Amino acid sequence: QEVIARDDLLANVRAMGAHLSRRLGERFGNHAHIGDIRGRGLFMGLELVEDRSAKAPFDPKLKLNAKIKREAMSRGLLVYPAGGTIDGVRGDHVLLAPPFIIDAAAIDAVVERLGDAIDAAVA
Repeated sequence: QEVIARDDLLANVRAMGAHLSRRLGERFGNHAHIGDIRGRGLFMGLELVEDRSAKAPFDPKLKLNAKIKREAMSRGLLVYPAGGTIDGVRGDHVLLAPPFIIDAAAIDAVVERLGDAIDAAVA
């Protein structure tokens, strides 16, 4: 807590959280397989859907969250993917929680790599 106060990290979280939200909206706002983008500050999540208009989830047998994790890691990006968010079985999402010290250039790289990983996983 001392470091957070001393280095004014909450100001960076607010500024970079707004940048992250904006960049995610730009990259995924009209993405065919993103049903929702939500979160606060630097803790953001993306809901993955097979059919955006109906918000229908992907078949759990596809293990989409595991594919996204693999694709992201192959691009040097660590994310928090999960499945079963609708009923314990269906529903995939990916969470982002970058460090409080992140800068705009690093956020841009995160969004680019995540976009590439999701596109590869759903292809």
